[in-house]
Amino acid sequence: MYVVYILYSYKFNKSYVGYTSDLISRFKSHNELGGGFTKRYRPWIVIHCEFFDDKSSAILKENYYKSGKGYYERMNIINKK
Repeated sequence: MYVVYILYSYKFNKSYVGYTSDLISRFKSHNELGGGFTKRYRPWIVIHCEFFDDKSSAILKENYYKSGKGYYERMNIINKK
């Protein structure tokens, strides 16, 4: 099982989209361990999750949320929280 997730940083008004097969470990990595983009905008909260049976479907959805059209859907999800 794979999950596509949207993280949000209220402190910096930033969002991040990713996919993983282990959301708890990945979330911990974003908030405590990892570097790069997510390190700069801590703390993060999970505001949205979608579950998929296969990796390819999860990757397609992640890429959709990162696309121009998907960006607006992602913003709608964030604004409802």
